[in-house]
Amino acid sequence: MTPPRSLAAPAFAALLAGVLQAFSMAWPVGGQPLWWLQLLSLAVLPALLQRQGSPARAAFIGWVFATAWLTATFWWLFISMHVYGGLASPLAALAVLLLAGFLSLYYALAAALFRRAADGSAWRDGALFAALWLGAELLRGTLFTGFPWGAGGYAHADGPLAPLARWIGVYGIGVVAAWLAWLLSQLFRPGARRSLRYWLALGATAGLLAACKAQAPDAPAAGTGTRLSVALLQGNIPQDEKFEGGSGVPQALAWYGQQLRDARAQLVVTPETAVPLLPAQLPEGYLDALRSLFADGKRAALVGIPLGSMETGYTNSVIGYQQGDTGYQYHKHHLVPFGEFIPRLFKWFTDMMKIPLGDFNRGDVGQPPFVWAGQRLAPNICYEDLFGEELGAHFRDPALAPTIFVNVSNIAWFGDTVAIDQHLQISRMRALEFERPMLRATNTGATVIIDRAGRVTHALPRHTRGVLLGDVEGGSGMTPFAHWVSRFGLDPLWALALVAAITAWRAGRRRPQP
Repeated sequence: MTPPRSLAAPAFAALLAGVLQAFSMAWPVGGQPLWWLQLLSLAVLPALLQRQGSPARAAFIGWVFATAWLTATFWWLFISMHVYGGLASPLAALAVLLLAGFLSLYYALAAALFRRAADGSAWRDGALFAALWLGAELLRGTLFTGFPWGAGGYAHADGPLAPLARWIGVYGIGVVAAWLAWLLSQLFRPGARRSLRYWLALGATAGLLAACKAQAPDAPAAGTGTRLSVALLQGNIPQDEKFEGGSGVPQALAWYGQQLRDARAQLVVTPETAVPLLPAQLPEGYLDALRSLFADGKRAALVGIPLGSMETGYTNSVIGYQQGDTGYQYHKHHLVPFGEFIPRLFKWFTDMMKIPLGDFNRGDVGQPPFVWAGQRLAPNICYEDLFGEELGAHFRDPALAPTIFVNVSNIAWFGDTVAIDQHLQISRMRALEFERPMLRATNTGATVIIDRAGRVTHALPRHTRGVLLGDVEGGSGMTPFAHWVSRFGLDPLWALALVAAITAWRAGRRRPQP
């Protein structure tokens, strides 16, 4: 009887590949996405899984890969918890590892199912790996409010798969990328390399990529035909002072008040919680003075501010000012666990940190846009642009669909880290999926204008104080992705993943396991 091989070597390979998978979304130096690195690093995973003697061993390898990947992706959560939240550094580091390890269980399950069902068939095993990978990504992106930050498809905001975003979205790109990664993994298996089916699969995939490239336009065809001048404000208020009454609050109220008064653009946008106090806590007449600035009908503004009261509850919101004062308000729907709402049974954990306004009320999905200057502007706050299926709810009625997305964020919680670059790639992917420009006004970066083709056309240097001036043309029409995700959400993708899981389970029951 042959003794089982040690797991040390494959686990180490999985760990290294997982770290490179994280770097593919935004390379640590420069922040650019590297689509080829995503494919190469992911290709290591099926190559390792096929060498494991049991589903249990495969699950462990999948878990190591994913834990390394996710830890290296959102390690900067440590900064928010330790530097700004006051949590002891060992506990903050442990919290990041536990979160990554928990989310990695989805990928461990997918790895086990793949090993259980894989039979060496070129087409079947590749399709199975891609669909099970999709299932793990969907589980991470939806269960327990979801945290799909760093999903594999984001590395392809640039590259040959980017044109697929308008058809199948980031998760669909992830499926195609997983299929390509599986094909690459087979290059190291002599039997698979000689298989006619393998070469047919490789040829069909190459044809698909060539067709994508050929069909990719330089810019989306459908636009509103009118341009909107914008001023995006970046206050660069230090996070450790932002909610302090003796320093950050007066600084924010004065600087943003002055910029809202002085900006001449048709639309002025501030970051998330640029006004860092509830209305009752503000100096008397402050909001009335802001409102009066936009009463002449020449300009409008979207201002980030918490609304409500300590007694009745409060929301993370954006208010819109224009002539006639329509009373526009947008309230954040997808709240950040532990930072904006306290999950049940975890109040003891949040009590260990210093988080201002830590338990917000939730807004609705698909709130109406802010209508101004012939454009329908749909705000989203912080990481809400991570959830394309929720932004898709705005497209249920094409006549009311937004022409421009507006993201207001405060990434200062995570310091001067790759989190800024990662969030930028997320916003670019949403622009590609819906062919809508994205305006981003942030406290510390990345404050940018992204056009309908997902390209950054204007940008401010990060961690500086300034005003980004530019103009943007809204988008019209509906991409195929907007059509199906607005009606069915992620259900079609769930169906594909579920079929793969059932296939894997049934195949495993028919075949004896080692």
